[in-house]
Amino acid sequence: MKNIIILVLFLVTILSCKTLKGTSQDKLQLKYLDEYIIPENILVDETLVGGLSGIDYANNTYYLICDDAKNPRYYKAEIKINKSKIDTILFTSVVKFNDSSHYLDVEAIRFDVKRNNVLITSEGSINYKKDPSFFSVNQQGIIDHFYDIPTSLKATSKQKPRNNGTLEGLTISNDKKGYWIAMELPLEADGPEPKVVETKSPIRITNIDAATQKPTKQFAYLLDKIDKIPKENFAVNGLSDLLEYDKDKFIVIERSYSSGLGLQGNTIKLFDVDATNASNTLSMDGLIDTDFEPAHKELLFDFESVRSQLSNQVIDNIEGLTFGPTLSNGNRTLLLVADNNFNKLGQQFNQFILLEILDYK
Repeated sequence: MKNIIILVLFLVTILSCKTLKGTSQDKLQLKYLDEYIIPENILVDETLVGGLSGIDYANNTYYLICDDAKNPRYYKAEIKINKSKIDTILFTSVVKFNDSSHYLDVEAIRFDVKRNNVLITSEGSINYKKDPSFFSVNQQGIIDHFYDIPTSLKATSKQKPRNNGTLEGLTISNDKKGYWIAMELPLEADGPEPKVVETKSPIRITNIDAATQKPTKQFAYLLDKIDKIPKENFAVNGLSDLLEYDKDKFIVIERSYSSGLGLQGNTIKLFDVDATNASNTLSMDGLIDTDFEPAHKELLFDFESVRSQLSNQVIDNIEGLTFGPTLSNGNRTLLLVADNNFNKLGQQFNQFILLEILDYK
């Protein structure tokens, strides 16, 4: 009997060790590899390269969206990675949108390989009652379809989306059957904008079915507080992009900015997000005083940890991310891009950052 008990305890110990080992392998980890800054005076077909608010990688081509409201467009580029470093970035062409509405404020871009089209989110203009939108364009820049978005996200909805705080992030679902579109800031009916003190500030992330082209489900994600106390009168923290890397699991960028701090005003963090047990908020009118389960989030990478390795110790206005090529060691990469706002707000950089994904099976 004693020997049986010892054997059982031994087996439990072995199984426990295997479980812990499996857990560590399943945890996403990132490592900084390199930074690359392109000059601010590059022209492609008489358009200035800048305002890069989104990036995607497909079929050995990079797609980068430019949020120039007067001339919305996207670029194609070749980015060479050599020995875990960004070797060269070459912008090869530009595609201008065939848009006569003049209310596009494009933010995110994905290339859908399965359906051979380019997907875009636009914030619209809440102040001018122009709806946010999610649409596809062909590779000549012709808008061929607008997808349905929840009524609560539209400009005149009773939930009151915030101007310049609507559809910011976009990712193709891990199963390739649809898309996730993400708000930058909370609806007024859902909660306050983040502040320098803790708030409950949920944003909505919505799944759009590719076949029906309609919303199917939605979850809430709680934003962090603003990281730094501003010296002037403006500060914000919101979601700027996301990637679904496994079923209901996402990498999310939160971008915090505090004015008056010069080149040190940005705080950029990546979060590992699990929406498996999150409530479906699609039919919820408002989230204030409503019981719901938000997605679980854990800090994955804080760019403050590598600030000293960056040019001028600046982490700029990171707005887009994509999976990049696989390294020679078999690990995948992430490539992030910053929107320099065409330097309208002061000195900013067209900054690219390369990360390596570690220990994820």
